[in-house]
Amino acid sequence: MIQTDPHSPTPLVAQIVQQVTALVRTHDWTPGTRLPSIRHLARQCSVSPLTVSNAYNRLVADGVLEARRASGFFVARQMDPVADGTVTHPDITPSIDSSWMLQRAYENNASIVQAGCGWLPDSYLFREGIRHAFTALGRRPDPEMSGYGNPYGHAGLRELIRLLLLRQGIRCDLPDLILTHGASQALELSIRSLTQPGDTVLVEDPGYCNLFPALEALGLRTIGIPRLHDGPCLATLERIARTEQPKAFVLNTRLHNPTGTSCSPSVTHHVLSLAERHDFMIIEDDIFGGLANENTPTLAHLDQLQRVIFISSFSKTISPGLRVGFLACPAKIAARILRLKMASSLTSSSMNEAIVHTILADGRYRLHLERLREKLAIIRKTAISSLEAAGLEIFSYPDGGMFLWARFRTGLDPVPIARKGAEQGIMLAPGFLFRPDQSQTSWLRFNASQMNAPQLFRFLAGITSRQNGVTSEPEMPLL
Repeated sequence: MIQTDPHSPTPLVAQIVQQVTALVRTHDWTPGTRLPSIRHLARQCSVSPLTVSNAYNRLVADGVLEARRASGFFVARQMDPVADGTVTHPDITPSIDSSWMLQRAYENNASIVQAGCGWLPDSYLFREGIRHAFTALGRRPDPEMSGYGNPYGHAGLRELIRLLLLRQGIRCDLPDLILTHGASQALELSIRSLTQPGDTVLVEDPGYCNLFPALEALGLRTIGIPRLHDGPCLATLERIARTEQPKAFVLNTRLHNPTGTSCSPSVTHHVLSLAERHDFMIIEDDIFGGLANENTPTLAHLDQLQRVIFISSFSKTISPGLRVGFLACPAKIAARILRLKMASSLTSSSMNEAIVHTILADGRYRLHLERLREKLAIIRKTAISSLEAAGLEIFSYPDGGMFLWARFRTGLDPVPIARKGAEQGIMLAPGFLFRPDQSQTSWLRFNASQMNAPQLFRFLAGITSRQNGVTSEPEMPLL
């Protein structure tokens, strides 16, 4: 009943999604109907099981299907037809929400244009360094890589990270440096070490979308501080800090996610001054710091880890698959964080840490970062030109990294645009996903490194043309 055409310009995943949705809408498949298994439909359509799996997962996110553990996929019972034969959906969720974005973002499907995702393509990562590390460790295995490891993390890697921080002007004693399972674990451990349920934590608005549900799960009260071109809004930060007595403020000093901006030296100094005056800790998430100009100031440099917990990882520059992060913090907090780490995971991956240690010890990592920054500078400039030609305005022109924060000049709502893009295999990231309260905004996050796709700019230009009543679409430059 479902057939795919490999020669069609519509991606295979989208073909399956469209046909299943049509079968549900016309009542050929009624609520509770069990769909063919992933492998059965893959054979029927001559596609890979991954393609069918991605299509079914998208239909679950859209509310068309529901997944039942150990039973398969079924037509969702809440899909009630209306008089004209169409199917009703909630306005934003579940079509375009945080869960949708996470699911789409992590789909390993080359047919999807990941214009809104949060990481670099494989070709930008340090694959040569990883291959060399595997070869070196195969010849001479690291003695630390085969066991549970030390709760602090790989000793050799911690020493190399200490030296990396020292080159950035951040002095850190080894007992105050802890390796983690990526920056996400470092963030969670840091927040848990400072707070109790009911406490207030400040975040940036817009900010890191995965942080907000994590704070909610910990029972914490979240207040957003507007992010401006040069950093967080100081007036709002001072007012909220004075009246709400927050325990911590989580922010990106360099290459903010999602706007791509970096804090000015003046703002950085004032943020630290406010933290001291109102007695809250700063969690500086420097996950994109390796892509930034090395002269960009950090709070950890100014504060020397007295009131700052500094977090970073190698996911954005070596490989996200390694999941090796770290934090550096005041000694009294390090002891609490270490206990929390041991309670939740005992240790982090000694094998992955040994790989990163081998890569850093080889000495070519800094050259890789220099080349990566140069490559990003080129594609960022081209992406900005292409977005502006398609009728979008740029919030700020970043001096590093991959993120661009942009909106249509006519102030269009990005949610229906993102929904329409998803139908065409284009994953956009509407800005409300990055707001603590998920309130409406006209902005979208773009990833300059994931935009080498002519169909993306044709799609964006088409939106602008229809809004302006223009029938012809301008030619878009290629990245």
